[in-house]
Amino acid sequence: MNVSQFIAKRVAFNSQRTFSRFIIRIATTATALSVAAMILTMAFVNGFQQAISQKVFDFWGHLHVQQYEADKSIVAEETPLQLNDTVVQVLNSMPGIAHIQPFATKSVVLEYNKDIEGVLFKGIDSSYDFNHLQSFLKEGSWIDFKDSLYSRQIMISQPIAKSLQIKVNDTIHVYFISRETASSSVKSLVVKGIYNTGIEEFDKAFAIGDIRLLRRQNNWQHNEIGGYEVFLNDYTEIDSVNEALYNGPNPLPGAWVSKSIKDIYPFIFDWLSIQDVNRNVIFIVMAIIAIINLITCLLILVLERTRMVGILKSIGTSDWHIQRIFLYHATIISCTGIGIGFLVGIGIALLQQYTGFIRLDETAYYVSVAPVNIIWWEVFAVCGLTLVVCFLSLILPTIFVRSIQPVKAIQFR
Repeated sequence: MNVSQFIAKRVAFNSQRTFSRFIIRIATTATALSVAAMILTMAFVNGFQQAISQKVFDFWGHLHVQQYEADKSIVAEETPLQLNDTVVQVLNSMPGIAHIQPFATKSVVLEYNKDIEGVLFKGIDSSYDFNHLQSFLKEGSWIDFKDSLYSRQIMISQPIAKSLQIKVNDTIHVYFISRETASSSVKSLVVKGIYNTGIEEFDKAFAIGDIRLLRRQNNWQHNEIGGYEVFLNDYTEIDSVNEALYNGPNPLPGAWVSKSIKDIYPFIFDWLSIQDVNRNVIFIVMAIIAIINLITCLLILVLERTRMVGILKSIGTSDWHIQRIFLYHATIISCTGIGIGFLVGIGIALLQQYTGFIRLDETAYYVSVAPVNIIWWEVFAVCGLTLVVCFLSLILPTIFVRSIQPVKAIQFR
């Protein structure tokens, strides 16, 4: 029989009203709140990073393969490139690449009822996978490519549609600006659908149409494009695939370059990385709160049980066995707090995941509902590490037991 554990249970589950019971409840509550806060912080940070990253990937792919052009904006009108079978073969043979699709962009001005808005016209072809954008579609449908010449349809964003008061099936004028001749040409296109990504940098900057129309306006050949969007099976392999396209056994030819979408929109991914710093700060603060409360609680328990310590010492109980009594007791408090914190944290996270009761300003946070991503091994790791850290920190106050003298302790009131 483990005497230290037996005494610890009797002390811990004593129903008498004492000051220490109030302190124990405070320590348990503080531990529970700390664990719940860490679980929720982790779930929300993971959710934000996953949801916003996925929006960027869905709209622009994971990599861009284009012609190298020094001193030029990464997202701008591209130098025309011939559809290159070698490049396509390199991309299709690269492990981890799921899909590639050509694109091109050109500066245009949208005009409707004498109101205008400047955007980049993103030209795509029939190979474009609209499944990536399906969650963004708010009204209408995606453009089709049935016309043998070029599609006379266009997709615009919800903010632009609201600004110009455009509805689905309205006909708008699209002015294509020529940098070489400083002139413009106009086409009348039907608004086939309206999308909204929630990312202002995309919604206020792009309209989507047929790449064949861009070729006609740019006087490109029928097989010229601006570049390729590359989609991967796993977004965590962006850097490794990007590196392999340069230095792998089958690299890109000539002046072709690969750009990670993280390099194209660094401000978005830098903002997401800052969330890791915020998460770590919250973890440290919550851990300190839990440790301080537990140490305070244990010191009060030792002082309240001074007579018990004196009696145990007088009958020959070793200091270590007495320390173990309080360590067992503190472990019970810690486990109770961690268990309650686990249930509260996971409960709120699941409630948010299924109901979305926490709403956000989409223009500021890129999402309208706070996203949640529960990674279970991380949750159990937080609970386990919290228990270990609390246990190690509790060894220090139990050393106070060694300084207690039996005679004085028995007389202690």
